[in-house]
Amino acid sequence: MKLKRNYNLPLDKFINLSLYDKKFGYYMKKKSFGKNGDFITAPNISILFSEMVAIWIISFWQSLGAPKKFNLIELGAGNGEMMKVLISSFKNFPIFFSSCNLFIHEKSPTLIKIQKRKLTKTKISWISKISEIKKNPCIFIANEFFDAIPIKQFKKKENLWFEKFVNLNNPKKPFIFDRKINIKLIEKKINFRISKNQNFIEYSELGLNYLKEISKIIKKNNGGLLLIDYGSTGKQMKNTLKAISNHKFANIFSNIGKVDITHNINFNLFKNFINQMGGLRNHLTTQRNFLINMGIQQRAEIISKNINFLKKADIYYRMKRLIDEKQMGSLFKVMLVKNQKNKFRLGF
Repeated sequence: MKLKRNYNLPLDKFINLSLYDKKFGYYMKKKSFGKNGDFITAPNISILFSEMVAIWIISFWQSLGAPKKFNLIELGAGNGEMMKVLISSFKNFPIFFSSCNLFIHEKSPTLIKIQKRKLTKTKISWISKISEIKKNPCIFIANEFFDAIPIKQFKKKENLWFEKFVNLNNPKKPFIFDRKINIKLIEKKINFRISKNQNFIEYSELGLNYLKEISKIIKKNNGGLLLIDYGSTGKQMKNTLKAISNHKFANIFSNIGKVDITHNINFNLFKNFINQMGGLRNHLTTQRNFLINMGIQQRAEIISKNINFLKKADIYYRMKRLIDEKQMGSLFKVMLVKNQKNKFRLGF
């Protein structure tokens, strides 16, 4: 990594540089998904995951009054695997499918190329900003999207607040240091009392902006957000910053631009932030409960009939990874954000 000048960057700016810099950013050049990448997401573990999401989307569309035109927007579509299965499932419901305008919001040119190769023969619009969507009810799907957005961190010491910065004067020996800040200015900027009852703060300014923008679109045009990600529901925020390389944890400073930097979502923060905006309702459950409620076990039984033992075992092994409490079942949460008047609760 070569920098034109010396840097003292807030943590989120450093993460953004590491992940999204046009020249050396992790997501801008690296094929990170799958067995040969650094991590594997639920849609790449089992087709059942995306099929359950497809059933949920169709049911939610019906709760909106089955509009003749609506937008389905996937936020951060990875290698395109989920959208591929969604489309395949939607084709069994022609009235629904003909009503659906498909969008993908993606920042990485590398991933857009991969997605376009996988998603041929279907009309999909790639958008750089969700504000480009002006009309029609919108259903947003975000699977492991928010955890990839850069975060800020703050620590309270003797009633004073300090923000985490990264010193990059020597790019080979970066280090974290604290800088005193006025927390009230931060709270004014995000219009939320984030420091209340906290000694440590971890949040994504961009992530909250996404929540705010999506919520405005839902309130104005109707629709909802289905958010699936790993995280906690605890009231106290803590440090969850980590890097992943080759399916193992790594140092955030090891090979800058070559490791994925991520964090656990604080769903309690998301819930409080959404509630403050008013007019919206949110529901939260575990990935295990959501997938079981959507019928993943019954679907596994159906597709495993009349196939050999090895294939059947593989289907159930993959499903177990998704719903087992010691694997993804409890760590991953599913959140639904929708208009207050909508009583839809399928999966929750």
